[in-house]
Amino acid sequence: MNQNSKEKLNGVFASIKAEADRRFKQMKGDDRHNIFIGMATCGLASGAMEVRAAFEEALSETKVNAHIIPVGCLGHCYAEPLVIVDKPGSPPILYHDMTPGKARLLVKAFLEEGDPVFEHVLGAMEENDTIPSVLEFPRFSRENKIVMANSGVIDPEDVYQYIERGGYWALVKALTLAPEEIIEEILESGLRGRGGAGFLTGLKWRLVRDAREEDKIIICNADEGDPGAYMDRALLESNPHQVIEGIAIAAYAVGARRAIIYVRAEYPLAVKMIKNAIDQSKEIGLLGKGILGTNFDLDISVFQGSGAFVCGEETALIQSIQGKRGMPQPRPPYPSQRGLWGKPTVVNNVKSMASIPPIIEHGARWFRGIGTAKTPGTAIFSVVGNILHAGLVEIPMGVTLRVLIFDICGGIPDKKKFKAVQIGGPSGGCLPETFLDTQVDFDSLTEAGAMMGSGGMVVMDEDACMVDVARYFLDFTQKESCGKCTFCRIGTKHLLDILERITRGEGREGDIELLEDLSLDIREGSLCGLGKTAPNPVLTTVKYFRDEYEAHVREKRCPSMMCRALIAYYIDLEACARGCDACVGSCPTESIFTTEDRKKAIDQTSCVRCGECMTSCPPEYNAVRKVSPPALAPKIERPREG
Repeated sequence: MNQNSKEKLNGVFASIKAEADRRFKQMKGDDRHNIFIGMATCGLASGAMEVRAAFEEALSETKVNAHIIPVGCLGHCYAEPLVIVDKPGSPPILYHDMTPGKARLLVKAFLEEGDPVFEHVLGAMEENDTIPSVLEFPRFSRENKIVMANSGVIDPEDVYQYIERGGYWALVKALTLAPEEIIEEILESGLRGRGGAGFLTGLKWRLVRDAREEDKIIICNADEGDPGAYMDRALLESNPHQVIEGIAIAAYAVGARRAIIYVRAEYPLAVKMIKNAIDQSKEIGLLGKGILGTNFDLDISVFQGSGAFVCGEETALIQSIQGKRGMPQPRPPYPSQRGLWGKPTVVNNVKSMASIPPIIEHGARWFRGIGTAKTPGTAIFSVVGNILHAGLVEIPMGVTLRVLIFDICGGIPDKKKFKAVQIGGPSGGCLPETFLDTQVDFDSLTEAGAMMGSGGMVVMDEDACMVDVARYFLDFTQKESCGKCTFCRIGTKHLLDILERITRGEGREGDIELLEDLSLDIREGSLCGLGKTAPNPVLTTVKYFRDEYEAHVREKRCPSMMCRALIAYYIDLEACARGCDACVGSCPTESIFTTEDRKKAIDQTSCVRCGECMTSCPPEYNAVRKVSPPALAPKIERPREG
């Protein structure tokens, strides 16, 4: 690009930036309060809509000059609804677990009278040149937010707020470079695909750029189907413009003029936000024909998938877009050679696309300074399960599981012990406590028997039955198998049948060895990643928790007392109080009866082992017991009527 073209490009963007500055200055008026409310899916599910209505009502009544700004997910999903109050003369303050009542209290006590109501404060904030960002807080002190830097602090429906935070500057910079320079920068950065495979992003781009076919296509893969994973959804809901900017840079680098964002229809808010972001970007010349006055054209469309887990695999995703059944295809040819409609196609994950603008802005060397030598940058995890501070976490690659689970996410609630962590989605591996010092990166997790995957992480405490955990994840992957491969279609069904027998107390000698052999065959004989990784939960739980399998098979006992067929409930007659009927009313099968001395007992022949009696028993008595195997429960006959 010659000097005149650069000046024209910078001039066009300068006018857009000036409008963003004007709007920001208006928002940050001298006497104006700003109230940021987290209204991503996690916030809405926790009552953010009602909190917003309460703020609006209270502000109307008090005539306080305040502006409500809906924002996305800040990462503290366990503390939603979250609210940031930015009051002139005071540092912005983050409030947690907001309710309509607390919202009215903040308007009156803080905005009117100056009392910050510290009992509801989650953390202090710092005010930079634009919008508040999180100050040192235990959850964030070990994080390094690159992809999620704008999540939860800007209105995702306002393109100018993203621009005010430095958005689209990387696109402007990229348009002044040669496409080959951009690809080389991404290669130098060492960015590996964040969708799970970990393939070098720059290498994939180079293959598409070098393809002879002139018509090339970009696909952003937002088909996030792992149980408990919601990183892509949160990014699209909270910061869609960073994803769009990354797509635009990728398209310019490889020579594409068309891009498709493949997002599952079960994400209605994400679909709404990304469509709105595309429209806004077009309106101000950041997408469409002649972007920012250059000869670069790009059209981005949204394709809504129907929820098939296997469509997260790139060739199945391409089949789905083409109107065919989503089934993986043999490779080669790879999508970079013959992808969508036979055109060279780049398929990158949402997190990969959102990583591009920071790399272009700050440079490959900066990015390589974060994380590890083989896996630079950050990783975003959705940490769920038996964890105190569940939510989204963005950490530098190389942080250990121990730091992530205990230091960042608060550890295990209710003073229970850590037992295992399942990493990499339903096809990930289950790692025990001895692996807590394993680094979080592609190679270390694979070596341990798990995998990075797309970033889903399920933490389990001492009560988890690892045989049942393996059964749960196999049930998911077996149902989601497209059925193309015999090993995957039939093999996973056999695995599931064996696991279900074992959890019912019908395990046989040789079942454990059969599980191992069959798992290895499925791994070797499957075509795509779903089948190749589906046995991981079985292989890792057998390897690290073999004693639990042996107890189920040989002793017909569940050590964790979680498998319903292998447990029984009974009432300790010495602890039971005469005349207390709390357990009687809770029993759905009327299996609890009164003994001759007016105590309570359980009829084992009709008990369905739901555990409601244990839940309803008053803590001062704590009379209900659970045992495994069921034969250990005392047999007390129900008195004959009359």
